[in-house]
This record gives sequence, C-alpha cells and structure tokens, in this order.
Amino acid sequence: MNLFAPLAQRSLTLRNRLVIAPMCQYSAVDGMPDDWHMVHLGSRAVGGAAVVIAEATAVSAEGRISPGDVGLWNEQQLAAWQPITRFITAHGAVAGVQLAHAGRKASAMRPWDGGHPLPAGAGAWPTVAPSALPFDQHWPVPQALDEQAINGVVADFRAAAQRALDAGFQLVEIHAAHGYLLHQFLSPLSNRRTDRYGGSFENRTRLLREVIAAVRDVWPQALPLWLRISATDWVDGGWDIEQSVRLAHELKDLGVDLVDASSGGVVPHAKIPLAPGYQVPFAARIRREAHMATGAVGLITESTHAARIIEEGAADVVLIARESLRDPYFPRRAAQELGVAITAPLQYQRAW
Repeated sequence: MNLFAPLAQRSLTLRNRLVIAPMCQYSAVDGMPDDWHMVHLGSRAVGGAAVVIAEATAVSAEGRISPGDVGLWNEQQLAAWQPITRFITAHGAVAGVQLAHAGRKASAMRPWDGGHPLPAGAGAWPTVAPSALPFDQHWPVPQALDEQAINGVVADFRAAAQRALDAGFQLVEIHAAHGYLLHQFLSPLSNRRTDRYGGSFENRTRLLREVIAAVRDVWPQALPLWLRISATDWVDGGWDIEQSVRLAHELKDLGVDLVDASSGGVVPHAKIPLAPGYQVPFAARIRREAHMATGAVGLITESTHAARIIEEGAADVVLIARESLRDPYFPRRAAQELGVAITAPLQYQRAW
C-alpha cells in the first residue's frame, strides 16, 4: 500500500489515503453551517484530500458542545449543508460528516472564550450523561438518562443520519470518542449504571451498538460507515485498548467499515504521552487483531510519516487535523514531496 493508492469503501473509491479529520469550528448560529464552513471544508477538497469530514455535528440541540456547534437536527440545517457537500463532491473528495452528542461535556463556552461551562445567564442548557457525574470540578452535574431518554438519543442519531444522506453526505462517522456521550457510556470512569446500560462490557457498549444499528438502518448499504473511538482513556480502570479490540471484533457484523482510532477525553487530567504518531499503535493493533480497517490520527504532520504509516500497514487511512489548519493543501504538498503526480483543478494546473 502507499499513501496515494486508492481505497475501496463499499461503493466508493477514495482517491488516496489522506482524510481531513473533523475539527470543530465553533462558528455556527443555531446549528447552521454558513460561508465559513463552505470555505473551510471546500478548500480542503480542492487541496486534494480523499475524504473531508465535517466537524462534530450535533444530533440534537442539547447535544452541542457549545452554542457555536453545527447540527443536523432540523430541515433548515439539512438545506444549509447541501451546497457545501455539492462543492466537496464536485472537487473529487468524499463528503463526510461526524454525528455527535456531547453528553456531560455539552453547554460549554467556545475554546477561545475559555471552554468552561456556560454560565446560567449566557444560554446554558441542562446536560445529560449515563450517570450523574460531572466532567470536572465546577462543571454541572448532568442528569442520568433513563431508558426512555436513551431511546430518544438513538432516534436522534437515526434521524440525523437520514438528514445527512439527504444533505448529500456520502460517509458518516459516529463520534464515540473524546469523552462525549457515547464514550461516556463505554468508559467505567463515567458510566456507573447498574441497569442493562452499565457494568459489563456488553452493557456499556449497548448504546453504541444500538446507535450503529439505527444509523445503518437508514444509511445505504452502498455507503461507508465509520466509527471514531478513544482507544484508551489513559487512566487505570478506564476504557482501554483491549476493550477497543474486543469492540472492533463486533463492528463488521454491525456494518462499520473503519475504526478511526483516537484517545482520551473522558476525564480532564489524564496523562497523555503526546508525541508525533502517539496514537498510531492503537490503529495498528486494532487492524492487526480485529481485521478491521483503521484510521491513524494524532500529531501526524510530515508527508513521510503519513506515507510510512500506510506502507507499514499500521492503518488504511491517515487523518490530518491541525496540520490541515496550517496548510489546507497538505495532500498536494505531500504528493510533491513524495514525487507523486496527482490531478489539480483546472484553475490550479498551471502551478503543477
């Protein structure tokens, strides 16, 4: 395999192995994507990526991380996404969207405003979680979801997936990482339930399995479904790589096509050994032991590093995040550095 080899995902063929990771822009009003999102996502399609995944997109208003999050919980948002997906697709990339619910980490300020919980007078809303445990000191105590509310969350993911399809997206990624709601159910650190959604591995993974089934029920069999997980909480007694591998073994039967392996986020003070490619071993182990396609992400900033990950079989795709904020055209730069010829838009061909 090499970084610029195509990759089949159900009926789609990705033009290379470079994917733009979902990155929150915190720039929406009432969940509506706007010109910023068109330029942000569209430029990365022009930049040569195989897939451009829109940021964590809330399946309900209460599921937003912040008031600036985009959503897919109503028809107006669906319509606002359509010109963006058309542009991405027209420039050779697959338009993807990450569907998310923030759970107890919802109702927060935007990062540049501090990232703290919203004050009561600034539009704060009640948060929910598997258990009534706050994310950190000075965070509100969330309401523990009862089974009726859990069923509502599943229905919200299902409805958002249908809207994603109608909006023109070709790939859905379910967000079960970074300490948001589905991850909160997976981790024993945040899930202290004693009913059928807590305790055992089977119970803690139940909501995620129900969400996957609901999304797959409306998402066409011809289109890929990805899942982002935090492969470890980086804390003893939390979710870990062994459980991630076990989960991945079950995912093919559920209709998942690729595991996007990130880490951390469910507790605020985990000691994470940040370094270039620090999460790649998780993608490699899941790929090797569960025979599941994987994506590697995390401080991958050099074309040679990305190429090596694919060549060594550690992952099937490499997701580029903050490096693509520094350089929207990273895939084109990588191709030049690696001596690979890729097609440029007609408007840009005189530069190649």
